[in-house]
Amino acid sequence: MEIDDTYKTITKPSEEALFKDKNSKFFGYAFPVISEEEIKSHIETLKKQHHQARHWCYAYQIGTETIKYRANDDGEPSNSAGAPIYGQIQSFGLTNILIVVVRYFGGVKLGVGGLINAYRTGAQLALETSIIEERTINIDFLVTCEYDLMNKVMRVIKEKNLNIINQKLELNCQITISVRKKDAKTIQEIFESIYKVAIKKIGN
Repeated sequence: MEIDDTYKTITKPSEEALFKDKNSKFFGYAFPVISEEEIKSHIETLKKQHHQARHWCYAYQIGTETIKYRANDDGEPSNSAGAPIYGQIQSFGLTNILIVVVRYFGGVKLGVGGLINAYRTGAQLALETSIIEERTINIDFLVTCEYDLMNKVMRVIKEKNLNIINQKLELNCQITISVRKKDAKTIQEIFESIYKVAIKKIGN
């Protein structure tokens, strides 16, 4: 079975997108995020920036293997804001992303159907201004060996075109490498087969 080890995200915050309907204004923003602290910080910044707005509705998804997501209607009728925003994250196939749509009420009620359309469109417009990138899911390993085995280890790293994140070359050498998930098992086995070379996975 082929391991799927890629995911899509945005490279930087989107431009501000604006959608108008019956005098209401909907400002859409997309941010690359990897933690709930970052999410909180972006929402707080937008609340200061748009302190006269009525609603700051959002949805996010973080993680590549274990997914965490949330959709928030922020006072709009249930499922009329957060869910359509999250729907756009799904339809673009993205993760590690936060989308916030800020609403200024224009005095005319839009009804649930109108709200769903407006929040979905606000999110879509923000994503359309974003640069979307496909990235690989990588696993980090720590390789340790005596200094005299260094050449053997480096030869494998070079042959397999592995990414070195960190290295400490002393009597006892430690090299941290990053490997695409689908190649991880093979690479681990190669290093394990070299006498007196140890390899262990870092993190989960």
